[in-house]
Amino acid sequence: MPVPDRTGLKIVDIDVKDVRFPTSLGGHGSDALHTDPNYSCAYVTITTEKGSKGYGLTFTCGRGTEVVVYNVRSLKKFILGKNAADIFADFAGFWRAITNDSQMRWIGPEKGVIHLAVAAILNSLWDLWARLENKPVWRLLVDMEPEELVSTIDFRYITDVLTKEEAIQLLKDKNNGKQKRVKYLEENGYPAYTTQVGWLGYSDETVKELCEKYIKLGFTHFKVKVGLNLEEDYRRCTQVRKYIGKDRFLMVDANQAWSVNEAIDWMKKLAPLNILWIEEPTSPDDVLGHATISQALRPYGIGVATGEMCANRVMFKQFLQSGGMQYCQIDSARIGGINEILAVYLMAYKFNVKVCPHAGGVGLCEMVQHLQYWDYASLSGTMEGRLIEYVDQQHEHFYDPTLVENAKYLAPKLPGYSTQFLPETLEKYTYPNGSEWQRMFKEGIFPPPDDTELANI
Repeated sequence: MPVPDRTGLKIVDIDVKDVRFPTSLGGHGSDALHTDPNYSCAYVTITTEKGSKGYGLTFTCGRGTEVVVYNVRSLKKFILGKNAADIFADFAGFWRAITNDSQMRWIGPEKGVIHLAVAAILNSLWDLWARLENKPVWRLLVDMEPEELVSTIDFRYITDVLTKEEAIQLLKDKNNGKQKRVKYLEENGYPAYTTQVGWLGYSDETVKELCEKYIKLGFTHFKVKVGLNLEEDYRRCTQVRKYIGKDRFLMVDANQAWSVNEAIDWMKKLAPLNILWIEEPTSPDDVLGHATISQALRPYGIGVATGEMCANRVMFKQFLQSGGMQYCQIDSARIGGINEILAVYLMAYKFNVKVCPHAGGVGLCEMVQHLQYWDYASLSGTMEGRLIEYVDQQHEHFYDPTLVENAKYLAPKLPGYSTQFLPETLEKYTYPNGSEWQRMFKEGIFPPPDDTELANI
């Protein structure tokens, strides 16, 4: 599939907004370490000379979003004036350029706030490309020839486990049956699990009601947040196990709360509840710690899931090499856009590790469905043991929201990455001047931003 014609595709504007939602008011998203998140994002809009637009975002939890916004602005020089067709023609080269500036890489490299900003920009570019081709992103990816898709990936630092030539061959080996798998996706969707029942800030009655609700909606996999108090965790997980029954699956998520030995001891005590996986049991950077936990919990049938806070493809490489993850949880906005995410999928396939994307934050469900659809059609060819996280929040703010029926993500059909906000959402929730934020400041629901925040907005 050739890149778009260059005519009129010079990038003439990049806008970035700080968009926040007051989810902390209901305890939504609360876990052991993130006790009061306001689900937010840095929202990027790229505009070309002929008026074509691409929309991208990176997810945050409220305070600090202004720092990501500032970083996006600092990266404008890499994009403004460039022709989008030229970027797509050498996407790996562009990726290397924007992540490898001789001065700015010092505040990374390829990690932290600067990489979150890169992700928002890359996501907007992929959205633009898909819109120009009049396809949803997952079909854009599926329809690429293996050589073209692999050409978007920077293989630096990972050739010891995966070369460009190997990646091309992996994709070629899966060409047979690809269109049949595409048809299956369009007719049947992709299985989901829910985290909506398990936020730490929810009351017992709310948890019970939500378990009943999601069972009726066809869900068979339920995830519960843990990590603050062992006795309370055991009590809450016992309740959820009772509500969902013995035949459904229960996962738990500690969100980095424990040391390595603490994680092992804690999970051995929860093991009688038949836990499928423990997610982020310790520091997201502790590769060998995760490997130790994985080995210790293997006799109990408990896998380790991690990756939502993994900084880049290099760390994923080490998690996969070491046996530190049995479930690979890519995040659509944590590492450097689809380009880098494709590298992680390919490495996970080579190591025979299931990818179950992290989702739930603003726009994450919308994006990761495209990635998992591509994986099934073009790479893994199976859904066995693979799921997409689903949280029923903020979907109403998008032009092309995630649709889940009978616990399955339905195939996105509109062009793009499903990341465009409705105009009324931007009017209400752009921080700090959106109408809803001004109302909440006036009513004392939230304090207005201080001078330091305002200086960066």
